[in-house]
Amino acid sequence: MMSTGKTALVLGGGVGGVVASHALKKRLSEPHRVVIIDRHADHFFQPSLLWIMTGDRRPEAPRRPLERLRRKGIEVVRGEITDIDVKGLSVTVDGTELSGDAIIVSLGAELAPDGIPGLSEAGYDLYTSDGAVGIRDALTGLRSGRLVVLTAAPAYKCPAAPYEAAMLLEYACRRKGIRADVEIELHAAEPGPMGVAGPDVSRGVQQMVESKGIAYHPGHQVIRADPAERKLVFDDGAEVTYDLLAFVPPHRPPAVVRKAGLVGESGWVEVDPKTLATAFEGVYAIGDVTSIGLKLGKPLPKAGVFAHGQAEVVAQNVAHDWTGKGAATVFDGHGSCFIETGDGKAGYGSGDFYSEPTPQVTLHAPSRRWHWGKVLYEKGWLWKWF
Repeated sequence: MMSTGKTALVLGGGVGGVVASHALKKRLSEPHRVVIIDRHADHFFQPSLLWIMTGDRRPEAPRRPLERLRRKGIEVVRGEITDIDVKGLSVTVDGTELSGDAIIVSLGAELAPDGIPGLSEAGYDLYTSDGAVGIRDALTGLRSGRLVVLTAAPAYKCPAAPYEAAMLLEYACRRKGIRADVEIELHAAEPGPMGVAGPDVSRGVQQMVESKGIAYHPGHQVIRADPAERKLVFDDGAEVTYDLLAFVPPHRPPAVVRKAGLVGESGWVEVDPKTLATAFEGVYAIGDVTSIGLKLGKPLPKAGVFAHGQAEVVAQNVAHDWTGKGAATVFDGHGSCFIETGDGKAGYGSGDFYSEPTPQVTLHAPSRRWHWGKVLYEKGWLWKWF
């Protein structure tokens, strides 16, 4: 082991950043340092947003203070990252430069509703806590009309989430006794649900949605929203009015990542699919900020399960490089997700997304088992890491 300590800078306090910090600290003893940096005081467990939307979770329930990571010996810096020096291995946080020996970029995808004129004012963003609360409150006052779930771009993180949202909102309307008076529609920019998981999974999820009496309109790109008239305009000339709109906005890499020169032709940070190394020595990227192309021509989905696995791999390899202990490892592309369908049930998809020529993914039918599996996963996650 080297006599002088090295410093790992972990950028972002989401799933990938939290797991990477823990895994590094577990493998590195002093004088090595692990520093996690985020502009927010809290970690927010994103899968719980759907339950906030339906009123089954309080908005504060899936939050945990990042300061708790100090108990594990992880240094926590709160502030805005304004610069990433990928060659000098340093970052600037609120005017202060922090130097490291490795940088792990886990800054996620930035939500960009401004990419569609009028969208921000037209409805509620499914992927924010405020948006989920807004949907919950609007649903309380809804008695009749048209409820629309919209994906505003064909690629987005958590590919199952808008389909789950439509089914959970349908269930919520039944619980309220208003289902007969509410039309529910899902307008998707993508040609089908969860396409990267293969045609069988895509058909299976579509059947789940349509079995609830939800009208599904795929391959349908919104180009403008009119908040005053409560109307969506699509590129095929179609117009849809609504009484309640829940949307998934377009995504983009954070500005600081773009400024650092980390973004490639895909529009995201391109990494080695096995090691998550970028083109810059000592700089890695994990999770939603990355793009990993698959053989079938689509990228690996942006999902927390992949950020988690990638974080473990990068931490193991950095620690191995610095200490000589253990062995180098690779990310194998395996992942899974729960698909909430309402009625206390959920489906479950899992498989090998690196399989060629196409991912090998199995979709399990909705059951109470998988719903409670997600509940236990949420509780276990917040307990384990905080």
